[in-house]
Amino acid sequence: MDTGDVLPPNSWIGVLGGGQLGRMLALEARRMGYRLITWTGVDEIGPAALADEVIAKKFDDPSAFEAFTAWAQVATVEFENIPASLLHAIAGAMPLMPSAEAVSICQHREREKTFLSDKGFPCARFHLVDSADSLRAGLDALGVDAILKTAEFGYDGKGQRVTRLDEDAGSVWAAFGAPRAVLEEKVALAAELSVLVARDRAGNCVAYDPAENFHRHHILDLSIIPARLPEAILSEARQIALGVAEALDYAGVMAVEFFLSTDGRLLVNELAPRPHNSGHHTLDACQCSQFEQQLRVAAGLPLGGSGLLKPAVMWNLLGDLWPGPVDFPDWSDVLRTPGAKLHLYGKAEARRGRKMGHVTFLADTVDEALAHVRRCREPFGLKMPD
Repeated sequence: MDTGDVLPPNSWIGVLGGGQLGRMLALEARRMGYRLITWTGVDEIGPAALADEVIAKKFDDPSAFEAFTAWAQVATVEFENIPASLLHAIAGAMPLMPSAEAVSICQHREREKTFLSDKGFPCARFHLVDSADSLRAGLDALGVDAILKTAEFGYDGKGQRVTRLDEDAGSVWAAFGAPRAVLEEKVALAAELSVLVARDRAGNCVAYDPAENFHRHHILDLSIIPARLPEAILSEARQIALGVAEALDYAGVMAVEFFLSTDGRLLVNELAPRPHNSGHHTLDACQCSQFEQQLRVAAGLPLGGSGLLKPAVMWNLLGDLWPGPVDFPDWSDVLRTPGAKLHLYGKAEARRGRKMGHVTFLADTVDEALAHVRRCREPFGLKMPD
């Protein structure tokens, strides 16, 4: 498939990963007339059941690789923790968007931080750690309390711990249990935000309005769009996000997550080489959703518009809200709210911290949307962020 080739409807697009992002890709693919084959990477179907074909096998299964590459004409990813060897093997069999190189950088904190630093993008001060001695050296060089993060397989706050400047490095490193890590300065936060970028194979690129994000127990709780921050900050975030996509020679949808420090620094926190939780509002609130954009890039179609149709607040629904593993909450308040769009991911069992769905609240103003969110959260005992 050359850069200029366009996949016609009824063509097969392969998706690596079978979670809720793959489910939403499948819904958009059906609307657009494309067929999806999803390789879950685990021995269960899960939310990916909406795909036209599902390979519910682990990523090291040779028969799964053979089936996937026989069906799919192009491939994309719905999460980043995919073995690099598999990504390169897929890329050798068909066009893969984003590239194996881009996903490999984004799935590994050490490679990601090194890439951002080498390319001149602003990020928190950091040191690479592979021993108690290098941890001690990093703490001394930063001169402040820091956050120790595993180099691989960290998300939603997993694989990290706050590390005080006066702690014993030997004890911390022995308990941490990872061969390599990144030690970052602990940034005093004024805000967290993210920017979604879609970039095609020819280098055309669009950015969505930055989202202002709030987390609960390290997991995204609310996203407010447009972010309630000065335009100069939002413009800078857009430009940095577009620059990162260009530097990666990226193809697909990517989220660039930022910290805004209390001393005014806008810092890239991490990159997600796929559709992102903070972009779920695009299904209801934007000209073209992040999932449609991902499929457009894979199929060689022109990018869609990224414009915001209405202000929106996205509420992430975690398993904590469920009264039992298979008992559903009462969504009556949400369903009675004008402009509220409930999305449930079809997961069979609720667990604490598990992403079970989301609600997008559309309104004429952000304040009106926030008022709707506040009212719908009250029965669950959830407070609104400050």
